[in-house]
Amino acid sequence: SICRVKLMNIRVIGAIVVLCLVWGSLWGLVKHSLQIFPPFLFISLRLILAGLTLMIVQRILRKSILPAKGEWKKLIISSLMICIGFYATQTFAMQFVDSGLSAVLVFTMPIFIGVLAHFILKERLNTQKMIGLVLGTLGLIAILWPQLHHIHLNLSLMGQIILILSGLFWALTTVNIKQNFASYDKIKLTIWQLLIGGCVLFSGALIFEPIDVQVWITLLNDSILLYIAVVGTGFAFALWNWIVSQVDTFVASISIMCIPLLSLFFGYVLWHEPMTLNILVGAAFICSGIVASSLNIKMKKKTIIPLPCK
Repeated sequence: SICRVKLMNIRVIGAIVVLCLVWGSLWGLVKHSLQIFPPFLFISLRLILAGLTLMIVQRILRKSILPAKGEWKKLIISSLMICIGFYATQTFAMQFVDSGLSAVLVFTMPIFIGVLAHFILKERLNTQKMIGLVLGTLGLIAILWPQLHHIHLNLSLMGQIILILSGLFWALTTVNIKQNFASYDKIKLTIWQLLIGGCVLFSGALIFEPIDVQVWITLLNDSILLYIAVVGTGFAFALWNWIVSQVDTFVASISIMCIPLLSLFFGYVLWHEPMTLNILVGAAFICSGIVASSLNIKMKKKTIIPLPCK
């Protein structure tokens, strides 16, 4: 019915707004945490804590937790893609790049996903999607323009390249979820994505990274880690997976492109990172891209709603 369609649209928009605020504020905290914790111990504990939290939520909701025997292979592949291909590379690279710029580079993801969804999911890359894609890309170029003028081979450049690759793996994982887990319980999916990859990373971190007990028993440090793990990782990725299951993959991706803008804003206000004219120009382009993409949702509604009346 029309009311159900409108209610679902309100829920999706609300979910996108919440996700943007949570992830937008998270990048500066992660950057700050990397000055305290060893990177791979930090990311592995973040993933494991998030997974365990969602397991408790799933138990409270009285839903199944353990996957069926035939589901493990697909879950392991999805977990390694998101945890190693996305989380581990992103966390490592952020040691060398500002939090706001890191968010911008990772959010090249919609640029990759438009093409991947076209070829893998057969989601047509129509005119409106192309307009949204071009505007979003121009926004990212505008924001990156000063860095493009002064590129030279160093740790910062290496970090920037790794962050773009991280965005590619995020896009691949998103397409994988749409292809293999469209009707799968999204909390259950996120639990095993986080736990499998988190345990793999934790095993490696224990071998190669030092453990300073004092760092891990400080209340402030533990509070930051818990917020990043429980809210910023477990809750946020469950929400993201749900959003992807409700709307076109490309629309879901470009609709959260305001996250790097929020990250730049929080980086400027809280962490004293630069906010320049090119960032404002980029913001205008990206917001225009979001509007152009949203028009596609509206057109879909016009074609879908009248069908039951016939």
